[in-house]
Amino acid sequence: MSEDRIESETLIAAPLERVWSLVAQPGFWVADKAGLPGTVAREGESMVARNSEHGDFPVRVEKVEPPTYLAYRWTSAFPGEELREDNSTLVEFTLTQEGEQTRLHVVESGFAALAGSQELRSQNRKDHSEGWPLELDALKTRAEQPSA
Repeated sequence: MSEDRIESETLIAAPLERVWSLVAQPGFWVADKAGLPGTVAREGESMVARNSEHGDFPVRVEKVEPPTYLAYRWTSAFPGEELREDNSTLVEFTLTQEGEQTRLHVVESGFAALAGSQELRSQNRKDHSEGWPLELDALKTRAEQPSA
């Protein structure tokens, strides 16, 4: 297991376009859900994902290749700080159509390069290793809702 990256994936019973519309909301994995509708990833743009429990996280859209790939950079271990290379991780989402379902693969990398102590880097990676399955389950639930 790499100390620098986390990989997770889920199979979602929804069309690729539906999953894309949710993943293309910058910061969806950390932002309070009420603040997301209407936001769309645009390469090079930055925004702040507001979370009432954990703080505000700057997010920058790094790359957009509709409807199969998105990359974001965010200040995962440093809420509220201006986004820099040494305080942020890269989150990449790859979507693949599998019949009538969509496979969503997530890679978050850059933990080893985070500023701060080894303890901070390890704790951030541990927290995210536990958090991604929860976030992907929540996304799956939203995508599979009939009225969605």
